[in-house]
Amino acid sequence: MSDQIMLTVEKRETIGKGVKRLRRDGIVPGVIHDHGRPSVHIQAEYQTLQKMYAAVGKHRPVVLSADGKTYNAIVKTVTFDPVYNAMTHIVFGAVKANETVDAEVPVRPAYSGDNESSPAERAGLIVLAQTTSVAVRALPKDLPDVISYDAEALVAVGDQVTAAELQLPHGVELDIEPEHVIATVFEPSALAAANDDAGGEADAEDQADVAAAHDSGAEESGQSDEIRPGGKAQKESKEEGRNPEKQ
Repeated sequence: MSDQIMLTVEKRETIGKGVKRLRRDGIVPGVIHDHGRPSVHIQAEYQTLQKMYAAVGKHRPVVLSADGKTYNAIVKTVTFDPVYNAMTHIVFGAVKANETVDAEVPVRPAYSGDNESSPAERAGLIVLAQTTSVAVRALPKDLPDVISYDAEALVAVGDQVTAAELQLPHGVELDIEPEHVIATVFEPSALAAANDDAGGEADAEDQADVAAAHDSGAEESGQSDEIRPGGKAQKESKEEGRNPEKQ
């Protein structure tokens, strides 16, 4: 784990509808949840929080100084404006050094020697990353900056890497199913067909589903609302992201 980042935030007196004025002034409202104690309402400048989040994500502890008190915390939830993709709210969870915490750690491919791509990609195939981060549980000091997988194992169409094959550091436990797919190899034509079937707006999960059908020779009449971009599941996900526990 890299050195901790320290951040001073202000105690927030404005709550409810008044936070709109804060955002107009370039201030992001937030909250610190502290092990069942009363939550601490905070605020900080947008650029300061944006820079902090880019550095720590949801897996690196940050030392927060608020109203004369210090908290070791991890980012739990961040809400972004759906149009401008600007941070509008942030939730921290205080952590204890001797207690395990849940976090999301980025996943990255690892290559051998001087290689910068997998054998499949070097052969003209496409590796579709179906997961960019995984849920883990560990002591704060053991949380890694990234979790890697052996991309040299991706050679032919259909090859996959699952969560069970991730290279976990000591003290880190996965909090997802071992069979969860991290990356899959596809023919470029299959992914192109998947994107066409989705109207040019397929995400990684949609592409993997449709490409797998094309590779197996199965013809799908259309995607269900549950997986189509803009369908029920995605709408519910977007609404959930727009309505955090902001108070």
